[in-house]
Amino acid sequence: MTVSYHVDPGGALTGSLRVPGDKSISHRSIMLGALAEGTTRITGFLEGEDALATMNIFRALGVEIEGPVQGRVTVRGVGLNGLKAPNQVLDCGNSGTSMRLICGLLAGQSFDCRLTGDDSLRRRPMGRVATPLARMGAEIQTSEQGRPPLTIRGTAGLRGVDYEMPVASAQVKSALLLAGLYASGRTCVTEPAPTRDHTERMLRAFGYPVEVNDNRICVTGGGRLAACDIEVPADISSAAFFMVGASIAPGSDVTLTHVGINPTRIGVVEILRLMGADLTLLNPRTAGGEPVADVRVRHARLRGVGIPPDLVPLAIDEFPALFIAAANAEGVTVLGGAEELRVKESDRIQVMADGLRALGVDARPTADGMVIVGGSYGGGAVESHGDHRIAMAFAMAALTAGGAIAIDDCANVATSFPGFVQLARQAGLRIAEKLNR
Repeated sequence: MTVSYHVDPGGALTGSLRVPGDKSISHRSIMLGALAEGTTRITGFLEGEDALATMNIFRALGVEIEGPVQGRVTVRGVGLNGLKAPNQVLDCGNSGTSMRLICGLLAGQSFDCRLTGDDSLRRRPMGRVATPLARMGAEIQTSEQGRPPLTIRGTAGLRGVDYEMPVASAQVKSALLLAGLYASGRTCVTEPAPTRDHTERMLRAFGYPVEVNDNRICVTGGGRLAACDIEVPADISSAAFFMVGASIAPGSDVTLTHVGINPTRIGVVEILRLMGADLTLLNPRTAGGEPVADVRVRHARLRGVGIPPDLVPLAIDEFPALFIAAANAEGVTVLGGAEELRVKESDRIQVMADGLRALGVDARPTADGMVIVGGSYGGGAVESHGDHRIAMAFAMAALTAGGAIAIDDCANVATSFPGFVQLARQAGLRIAEKLNR
């Protein structure tokens, strides 16, 4: 069974919307809740396939987890040394976050295990995690070209490491910090640019000390995690599609409620504002240790910009949506320093460029980004290559297209945004979903 979208042109986005819970925080709430002492209660949990894959892995590792029921999950933690050897291969589905972070957690266990995933995940590079973990004493065997499936050998006595990351990656940083919980001495990671800091924030919420000095983050092994309550905010990466849609479609006025506005994730807001978006943060507050706000977005005339390099890692997951904003902007938008986009669920630089060109947009991919000349464009057929963010981005593109847009292979939207079609239709997008056998 495959899923495709048909989106008729025109319309506007209006109303008050709550997008699903933050995927990054949902993953981490299960992982740290499982390793804590006591019972962790989670609200706002993302009931998407990626986060559910993480939940099922920890069940296979002997952790009792109740839910999810309407975003509520109860995790009965087993402590840092309470995980049990699984009697099955651990399936991460489409989730690179699950695989990379769990590599760090499992590297210091006393038992062996094997990690796999779907076709897309098995094409993604894991050497970037396995190599620095090996410096800590971990034994992780990858398949050809450093890709999954992975075999992790039980290793007693990981040692702390001082690692300078060659490429900014929150997943690599988090894997090393989580391995550091099991290592002797201090584990320090130095980032070339800031990345999302959900792991650091949540470790502190569970009572585990984290040292942060500019771009250097350190933990010391041998501590303990104490159970706590976690409130997961709405995912800014999911909200980004509606931010862009409301910005480009005349007559739009949308308020996205309880959105996480972590400063390491705020790049999409800053870039849209540079482009001239009418975007206001309302009712700022803190929930579960994370800053949140309601985000009001109204239609505005956007202009092309050179995207500042320091904002690139702060918006790395939102570029498919931002490319649609650029296609609707007056002038030229230039992105560089975003080579990480080539090793996501798809090669997001090439796949987005191909889709934009299919609609008639002047989009020129580069090794580490894209040059987009904004203007009018038509309808057409777009291949998403099974990438959830590609599919949702082109759905929003239909708001200003000259004709209908057909998007193939959209089933993986359920990994991060269950209910996307229903919520988008409620807001005013003229979208229909088709199941194909």
